[in-house]
Amino acid sequence: MFVLLLVQSVAAAPVVVAAGDGSPAFKARANYACDGFDDQTEIQTALDALPDGGTVVLSDGTFNCSGSIFPAAGTTLLGQGPDATYLEFSRNGILNVSEERVTLDGFHIRGAGYTNMSTNTTLDLGQWLGVLTIYAGSARVYNVTGTADASIQAVFLLLHNPNVYAPTLEDIEFVNCKAVDTGTYGFLHNAWGSENTTIKNVRYENCHATGCGRYGAFNQWVTGFDFAELNSIETLRVSNCSAEGSLESGFHFEWDPEKRDCVFINCSSRNNGQKPYPETYRVGDPDFFGSGFYLPGGQISLINCGAEGNSAFGYFISNPAGMLLYNCTESGTGRLPTTGVSAKPISYCILRSMPVSENPSLVMDYCTSLDSNGWGLFVCGVENALIGNFTLANPAGIDGKGAVLGCLPGELPVNSTVKAGFFNSTVEITASGDRPETLVYATNNTNITYSGKIFSDSPRPVLITGAKAEDVTLAGLKVLPAGEAHLHV
Repeated sequence: MFVLLLVQSVAAAPVVVAAGDGSPAFKARANYACDGFDDQTEIQTALDALPDGGTVVLSDGTFNCSGSIFPAAGTTLLGQGPDATYLEFSRNGILNVSEERVTLDGFHIRGAGYTNMSTNTTLDLGQWLGVLTIYAGSARVYNVTGTADASIQAVFLLLHNPNVYAPTLEDIEFVNCKAVDTGTYGFLHNAWGSENTTIKNVRYENCHATGCGRYGAFNQWVTGFDFAELNSIETLRVSNCSAEGSLESGFHFEWDPEKRDCVFINCSSRNNGQKPYPETYRVGDPDFFGSGFYLPGGQISLINCGAEGNSAFGYFISNPAGMLLYNCTESGTGRLPTTGVSAKPISYCILRSMPVSENPSLVMDYCTSLDSNGWGLFVCGVENALIGNFTLANPAGIDGKGAVLGCLPGELPVNSTVKAGFFNSTVEITASGDRPETLVYATNNTNITYSGKIFSDSPRPVLITGAKAEDVTLAGLKVLPAGEAHLHV
């Protein structure tokens, strides 16, 4: 007879580290006790003692860390929640995730007073990091709140650095994380070196950036979320997240990186663009973003997203290449906290400055602009766009126009390589409001079909210029008295 013995593995007991001001109950069962000085030493010793899959439990209280913490591969650092456990970093200390499969859960991080301790021959520039810097893949960050002063580049940073971790940085998840009242970027993706610079498969759920750049600024470009700085991005999912009160954009991508398969669902962006508005400004000027969502090119989809009270743009879209906006809303674009209204606010700004091969380049369906302080919709240089079921309600307009479809050469983006106008597209719009004389102004249109309803008592609610009669189809567009608008809701 053969007897098969099954031995069930037992997970190693968590290692407990107590803060100097932690509760007596935690101190009584702690494996390591901190004294409030160089507390990273005890935390690191506990982490180094773990097997793969082990957990270090941090007590309530404050851990004063005058150096960095390096979780080992496959380990978990678990606090008692962001309102109970605090990691305070000084002397260039950070939470450094440079090994795979690390989980961080349930604490508050703060960093201040960073200085550049590096030489010009290394990529490890101390100030160009995050209080939490993730170099390695398969990391999980849950229930972490953070802040930083203006001496470091970000609170939460994903950074491909080939000197630390050469493979592709991928499979990163943030859930219930917050960057609050910072002097720097809230959430930032970046890459150094020249290989494997595409960050892949990153997920954000219920994460929030609030007041980024409120207390000083690391630089003049501080945003709430920046998903593509020097890195390209592929397979990004951002759900139920918000950005509010950023110095610049709320949700942001830089121009040059590639953006593939990026999806935002139920995200909101409010009161961003706190930087002073420039005295002279050309639409698309890269020196000023001021956007709820800043989307220069790529395959990006926004579903059920909202922008409110952002200084220059609700949605800035440039060179769309298979982009989708579905059931998105905008209100109050152009509202500034100190100077009133910006010079040329645009709720939905859609520009093309270079050739785009995708057809359609943009699909925008069931989107709404409400109470814009400028143009509710501006389309310039764009080709092969499908704009359906767009609602424009009560725009203030600019120069007597509530929406501008097409443009003159002077309104093209900086360094544009395409011609002014609006080409080979369809627009279905419902527009109402009595603030501008013309609700829909179309200029330099080629092969454009308009449909929908315009509710206005103005003598010129719709104005077409610079186009041949055969280039614009208006048969499906009806102009109705303003008083009938409520009957067609």
